[in-house]
Amino acid sequence: MMVELGHFALIMAFATALIQTVIPMWGAIARDPGLAGMARYSAFVTFALVLIAYLALTFAYIGSDFSVANVAMNSHSTKPLMYKISGVWSNHEGSMLLWVMILVLFAALVALRGGGMPERLLASVLSVQGAIAGAFLLFILLTSNPFARLADVPLEGQGLNPILEDPGLAIHPPMLYLGYVGFSVAFSFAVGALVHGRIDAVWARFVRPWTLLAWIFLTLGIAMGSYWAYYELGWGGWWFWDPVENASLMPWLMGTALLHSTVVMEKRDALKVWTILLSILTFSLSLLGTFLVRSGVITSVHSFASDPARGVFILGILTLFIGGGLSLFAWRAPSLKQGGLFAPVSREGALVVNNLFLATSAVAVLVGTLYPLVLETLNGSKISVGAPYFNLTTVPLFVCLLMLVPFGQSLAWKRGDLMGVSQRLLAAFGIALLAMMATFAITRGGPVAAPLGLGLGVWLIAGSATDMITRCYRRGLSVSAVFERALGLPRSAWGTALAHAGMGITVIGISATAWGVESLAVVGKHQPLSVGPYTVSLEQAFKRKGEGFREDVAQFSVMEGADARGLIETSKRVHTGREMPTTEAGIVTYGLGQLYASVNEILPDGRVSIRFYWKPLVTLIWGGALIMALGGAMSLADRRVRIALSAKAKRPSAVKAEAKA
Repeated sequence: MMVELGHFALIMAFATALIQTVIPMWGAIARDPGLAGMARYSAFVTFALVLIAYLALTFAYIGSDFSVANVAMNSHSTKPLMYKISGVWSNHEGSMLLWVMILVLFAALVALRGGGMPERLLASVLSVQGAIAGAFLLFILLTSNPFARLADVPLEGQGLNPILEDPGLAIHPPMLYLGYVGFSVAFSFAVGALVHGRIDAVWARFVRPWTLLAWIFLTLGIAMGSYWAYYELGWGGWWFWDPVENASLMPWLMGTALLHSTVVMEKRDALKVWTILLSILTFSLSLLGTFLVRSGVITSVHSFASDPARGVFILGILTLFIGGGLSLFAWRAPSLKQGGLFAPVSREGALVVNNLFLATSAVAVLVGTLYPLVLETLNGSKISVGAPYFNLTTVPLFVCLLMLVPFGQSLAWKRGDLMGVSQRLLAAFGIALLAMMATFAITRGGPVAAPLGLGLGVWLIAGSATDMITRCYRRGLSVSAVFERALGLPRSAWGTALAHAGMGITVIGISATAWGVESLAVVGKHQPLSVGPYTVSLEQAFKRKGEGFREDVAQFSVMEGADARGLIETSKRVHTGREMPTTEAGIVTYGLGQLYASVNEILPDGRVSIRFYWKPLVTLIWGGALIMALGGAMSLADRRVRIALSAKAKRPSAVKAEAKA
């Protein structure tokens, strides 16, 4: 009964999404407050119905209802509760339902937080959100029904894909979807503004928190997915330029550009047309990522769909919203008023350059990702575009971008003093240069560019610190006065500094991978193997059974000189039921680096084919991403306060006047 209720709720949600699409937009265009006011109520009802559907599927998983095809194919009665719950989104149908639930959740939050927003704009935004939700609900109902029943009910389910039985995969997809889908709000704001032809600093103030929220979640989702692939797949890398990885990176790059562009628009009422275009392109890339993963056009550990009908349907959704958004932009953009003027050497000018580098990087990744697919479609040729292309096209752009970041955050608005900023950043540049030279002196081997990358990371950190010191310190001030000035700074200022410093930390971690050491060998018991500063030796190799799997285990002792540093264990695991082998990597963290072990095979004579890595400073890659997200959260906290105050301060008469404008 619960399953049928969930299916019925999904059908009703599609109906309410259509109401949410048509009536509020009609009311906004006709200036009918009653019809426009339907937007909020329909958004709340649509969310409630999709939530009921999602909970119904979740209860089917928890209760091991194998009469539901989706549950039978992706769950097992003996699975821990966490993996039963995460099993809901471990497959195509369930993950699409999660996608839509997050979409309608954002719409409901916009409706809840839209008290100070002009009624016409709110109605238009929620109408576009309803259209997106309606399209994907129709996709689920026609091609990806998660509530389909089986005629012959099996006694037991097939179980979850073994590589997805991991705590990281219980968190990574929701985080990623919160980022992907969060950018739909910026898209809806852009379309709503184009419909009514009104775009100003107030619009930017409303759209920026949603953009920032999506950016935070997407940053965390990408970082978590990277670390999951690093430790779960046993290949020892943190980024492979996989098409699905690229599908998450592209909206992150464009979203970062959008985030900076909204700052310019809010502060200086400039870059209006560019900000609208970025809003459309960012969500377009999110939809493209959905297409790549769900259409079956690529083969990846991330992709679930293989039905061509699904790919055609999603392609139609892409055409509708991307094509519709860009067509509306082409029609309305020439009539939009340009914003305030600024000198090339200014914070606005620096953010424009920032946008150009980020957008160009996203385009480079897009070309490298889609070119093999397009070529195969045209003439059947199968090629792969790998790391050499992406490194050659994106790394120079990133280097130029990151070199300019400390200048951009230190320049004044409207007209900046480049010489004065250069003098203030001289100490930061000296620290970065010293770090680079010291690295050249103490390291042996690795690419020449690695010390340059490390120096670039230090430059970002020192530049952020210089900016905050300049804001807080004045000659002659006491320590307590400096402390008070620091506490008085907006949280967004601290958030910006943290985010830029976090990027610097990630850059240092990436650069340090050049000094990693890889050792591949076949070793016998107590045979030593040198891995960077450590010596490992095989202690024992044995077979072990666990709940739902059997595995061949190899244990190694770790020595640093004459000091014992403990054990590291790795295994080759076969999961019963699916009989699918996986490699369980052994990872031990020493300081900021990690010793990584991946067993290839345990031979009949007891010897072990093993691959060891020493990865200095590798944890900084993900640590820096967490700091970036923390910086975004600090900025978001600041924005929430200001928006709440502005909404309370706005008199009802002012709101009505804006609604009539």
